[in-house]
Amino acid sequence: MIPFAIIGTSWIAEEFYAAALCSDLVLAGICSRDRERGLAFAHKLGAPGIVIYTGVEALARAENIQAVYVASPNSLHVRQSEILLRAGKHVICEKPIAVRPEQLERLQALADERGLVFMEAIMYLYTPARQAVKEALAGLGEITTAQFDFSQLSSRYHRLAAGELPNVFNPAMDGGAWNDLGIYCAYPAVDFFGEPREINAAMHMLSTGADGAGSAILKYPDKIVTLTWSKLGQSRGVSQIMGDKGTLTIRSISQFQDIMLGGDCLAAPMQKHEVMQYEARAFCDYILGRTPRVPYKAASELALRVCKLMERVRNA
Repeated sequence: MIPFAIIGTSWIAEEFYAAALCSDLVLAGICSRDRERGLAFAHKLGAPGIVIYTGVEALARAENIQAVYVASPNSLHVRQSEILLRAGKHVICEKPIAVRPEQLERLQALADERGLVFMEAIMYLYTPARQAVKEALAGLGEITTAQFDFSQLSSRYHRLAAGELPNVFNPAMDGGAWNDLGIYCAYPAVDFFGEPREINAAMHMLSTGADGAGSAILKYPDKIVTLTWSKLGQSRGVSQIMGDKGTLTIRSISQFQDIMLGGDCLAAPMQKHEVMQYEARAFCDYILGRTPRVPYKAASELALRVCKLMERVRNA
């Protein structure tokens, strides 16, 4: 078993804890700047006696903690991950694992030097649905068009409209729709089709300085891939990959579920914590050496390629 801690007390941290129950991870600590919030979160998880840390430095010094799930605001991911890696902790970090490619390269090198696992918590990468889609692509014929969309009205939009500045709309916290939602579109684009030759992009910028929505056209020699994302409205459409012999549709691009090819279902809908079980188990397998390093290295390389694509879109 692997004693681990959670940084953050948000709903995604709660979902990961539920996923971790089906893995070799055993909760041994919660890190929150607000001790009372940390205690309340521990009670919510049914772990009232768990150790509460109020700073990442104290957590890094905890000898019994072997691994950490980082679910703090985006702007803290790099600093906290570095502190934990330097302390010898394995890290699984929520997206974006880093905003700048050079940051990610530095942290990946640090993890490699110390023989540690450092991975981005992207749900679909470890699910059977990913392999099912890769195998299905060959049956679509000549693929010339793909559209990946993640547009979801933010639960914090009403606070923004009221004049507040939630972290998800604060550029100082690396907030914005591209970082939070667009990454789920960027991953399959790079995973399935590689890096584009050319990019055209536009973002709807908010008064806060963060983007609220946007679109990007990725141009390949043989296809066009369109990405759309928004925190300002709710999409009712689906993502799709179109070939001259068939069209594959993906209703949930973030969880990579509810995927259809003609009348065949490649991935049925699941609860979020059920999808996250795959990444939790993969994290454990990498730590315990049950999985060869090849898929781990491939996932790390893909994370860096996606980070570089996201930078290109920002600068397009």
